[in-house]
Amino acid sequence: MVRLRLDVSYDGTDFSGWAVQPSQRTVAGVLVTALETLVGVDSPLGLTVAGRTDAGVHATGQVCHIELPAATFSELEASLLRRLAALMPPDARVRAVTPVPSTFDARFSATYRRYEYRVADRVWGAEPLRRRDTLGWGRPLDLDRLREAAAWLVGEHDFAAYCKRKENATTIRAITHLDWHRAADGVAVATVQADAFCQAMVRSLVGAMLSVGDGRREPDWPGSLLTLRERSSSVTVAPAHGLTLVEVGYPAETDYAARADATRRLRA
Repeated sequence: MVRLRLDVSYDGTDFSGWAVQPSQRTVAGVLVTALETLVGVDSPLGLTVAGRTDAGVHATGQVCHIELPAATFSELEASLLRRLAALMPPDARVRAVTPVPSTFDARFSATYRRYEYRVADRVWGAEPLRRRDTLGWGRPLDLDRLREAAAWLVGEHDFAAYCKRKENATTIRAITHLDWHRAADGVAVATVQADAFCQAMVRSLVGAMLSVGDGRREPDWPGSLLTLRERSSSVTVAPAHGLTLVEVGYPAETDYAARADATRRLRA
């Protein structure tokens, strides 16, 4: 068997998230369908993704891995990208296929995930051509206040107030970077990077910070919620369409297995 890393981009607007769901159009669903057309439905792919995105969330830097028989990959290697492009819909693309060691795990070997959230705080809203990946916000945002609020959230904390809790799963996460800047088009962009995120965490963080940026809350309020051990009803989850997974980081090849083992222990 050959393990392959797939770098994937998609416009999440018309997908019900990443994970395969019965009777739902998902990114993994269209990817698996395309792959099975090429290699046969009886070939076990073992599709594993770096991070499952929710319905409506986009990606320019999603990573997953599959396994194919060596002989099959040898036959398809030269044409695999072109064939996948012909079989997949225009709102999902595999941009690269790379053979990797068997120790590589798209999910557990990752050292960080980085997301961006775009907010147009102009009176007239988001640019029409960017409406699918930019939230229109009717109130002006103060970036200094947003950055002050963000500073309270950096570091390792229990983010239970910002997560949809899953049974037997930890809500402790380590945010290594969280900041706001103005893009060239004037849009306010939040960049957040962590070892991993729990469900709805990024959009909840953005929702809390937006209430600071437009003056409704004080900058220390989002940080004060970190003392809670359950989801806060006062936090509004920002809409999915403003969020994009832009990068997943990995260690050197020699460290894939060690990183995966450490992540599994941490998540347990």
